[in-house]
Amino acid sequence: MSQREEYGDRLDEAYWEVNAAASRLISYGCGVSARHLQDRRLRMQFNRELAYYARRVMNDMYERKISSEDAIGKILAERNSLRSQSERISKQLIGLAGGASQIVTGIGICIGSMGAACAFPGAPMMAHGGNNLYENSKGLLTGRDDVVGPVRDAYISIAQSLGYSERDGNVAYYGLDLYLSYKGLTREVLKPNAWRLFYYLKADKQIALQQMSKAALGLEGTAGAVTLDQISKEYKK
Repeated sequence: MSQREEYGDRLDEAYWEVNAAASRLISYGCGVSARHLQDRRLRMQFNRELAYYARRVMNDMYERKISSEDAIGKILAERNSLRSQSERISKQLIGLAGGASQIVTGIGICIGSMGAACAFPGAPMMAHGGNNLYENSKGLLTGRDDVVGPVRDAYISIAQSLGYSERDGNVAYYGLDLYLSYKGLTREVLKPNAWRLFYYLKADKQIALQQMSKAALGLEGTAGAVTLDQISKEYKK
């Protein structure tokens, strides 16, 4: 008995609708693996397992174990899960790069000011950078997006001790993170090849923003956007 004879026209059309959804899932998964899996064998294994999953869903529907609506629901749920994981990984990679940049900038501020600006913003910038490295590296290793580092935990503890909420502590942390990034971008640095025997004049300096490459500016902008998104999520809780 053919598929059309067994299930009729309506279910036959549903089968091809599920087939199209499965194909889109596999195509999307290939794009995700290409972005995040550099190892060729791991990438092929991921794509193969995703294809097997899509095929199992189609077989379950074909054998009437699940309805076509359930099959499409499973496929869409898997696609949404992949999208969520891809976004999490991308944000955490940006967080790692941003954290490393904060540490380097903080060290530069301390050295460049001969310790005068180390108390602020140098040391806080290094602390935030270290915390961002901790949270994002642990998040990548464990597959979590709710890791709280020691510095942010201190903000939360202080906020709660003053009668505020955990959300207020998180917002304070992210807000200062943005401000520190702004200070890092607008700090004065020596122009290339500037030289003085005793001291430098203001004309020998320019803001750090003017010396940054397009890639560095892009990283700072993206990291700032991620931080703003975190603040927005805190207010939506």
